[in-house]
Amino acid sequence: MTQADTINAPTAGKTEHVDVLIVGAGISGIGSAYHLQDQAPGKSYAILEKYETFGGTWHMHTYPGVRSDSDLYTFGYRFKPWTSAPIASAEEIKKYMAEVISENHIDKNIRYRHEITAASWSSRDKRWTVTVTNLAKGETFQMTANFLWMCQGYYKHSQGYTPEWPGMDQYKGKIVHPQTWPKDLDYKGKKVLVIGSGATAATIVPAMAADCEHVTILQRSPTYFVPGRNVNELADTLRQLEVNEEWIHEIVRRKVLFDGQAVTDMAFEHPDMVKDVLLEGIRALLPEGYDIAKHFTPKYRPWQQRIAFVPEGDLFAGIKSGKASMVTDEIETFTATGVRTKDGTVIDADIIVTATGFHLSVLGDIVTPQLRPEDADMPIGAWMDPDNFNPNYLMRSQHLMPKSGDKQEWKHDQNYTLEKNILPTVNLDDGCLVYE
Repeated sequence: MTQADTINAPTAGKTEHVDVLIVGAGISGIGSAYHLQDQAPGKSYAILEKYETFGGTWHMHTYPGVRSDSDLYTFGYRFKPWTSAPIASAEEIKKYMAEVISENHIDKNIRYRHEITAASWSSRDKRWTVTVTNLAKGETFQMTANFLWMCQGYYKHSQGYTPEWPGMDQYKGKIVHPQTWPKDLDYKGKKVLVIGSGATAATIVPAMAADCEHVTILQRSPTYFVPGRNVNELADTLRQLEVNEEWIHEIVRRKVLFDGQAVTDMAFEHPDMVKDVLLEGIRALLPEGYDIAKHFTPKYRPWQQRIAFVPEGDLFAGIKSGKASMVTDEIETFTATGVRTKDGTVIDADIIVTATGFHLSVLGDIVTPQLRPEDADMPIGAWMDPDNFNPNYLMRSQHLMPKSGDKQEWKHDQNYTLEKNILPTVNLDDGCLVYE
């Protein structure tokens, strides 16, 4: 049986019911299935996955060098300790997930090429009714579930975000977005322009630079980067001491989270000091006299947007070698051979990569949260305080996100340390969450 086969498909004309319906076979969906089997073995469940295999982001993102931008000790599963380098390639993550699926017999509950197009809740029946399309067969049917578990991720995989710049129709080369990277794209010996400055650009550029004639990174504004070795010294030391992997994973995970929270707190309390440390950390990796103030000094404080980790400093190695260069300016227009920036810089390129972000998919574009009548007069604010965290992909999509209120249950603290203790104690029957 192939991954694209339908598993446990409902009998024609009948509505299949499961206790739990999981949407998405990415890293969240597979993890949810494991915990459901482990903690509620008597519950029936199915996973509906739109694409032909598992993996989510790690299946759909195929651009050069694609890798995690979070360490696998916090991103991985506690029930299957991660034992390799903290920053992993997409292939390593998919291999890891395949082992979880196989070892725990989750595959029998996954239905690939199945897409939910609608979902409705009945307060009377206390169940969800979802409309599902079997994309392989072109058939539509309904399923019901007591619990709908949205694990679909937060990217629209069908299309990335590319701004509309003047003159794009004049350009004679190829424009590519990392979200939909062509399998047959040949960039060897070519001049490539990468527009963007975040983690995706920092991944693509070092992966392509050796094969290209030259790669130019064009950014409107800089990003904070932190280079480092792709190792976890604490994990390696614990392995030398023959500590078992379950303990290593938990200890290292706690240490990574503790250190991350400490840096975040420091960024709020002493932003200039954190900024100086970050900039000093890249200085030695760049050519002498390099204009760090222009190309690597953001206008916002550290952690107001994400700090991107650069394993082994590979982005800076490309710049130092001359295979890659950085331009910081805004695009005035595309030309037939590339782009011209607002200060008059002309950048010619055979290929332009728009590493300009992604569209968010909020609850799979299926479910829309609504307030209870008693909350109707509550002051409403943005889902997230932009003074706290304001990456562009989130700011563009704030209108799609749930809103926050002034009551504690409607506040989004963006604080893992706090929420990891609060969420498990929430009483789902206290009347705060009502589905109508």
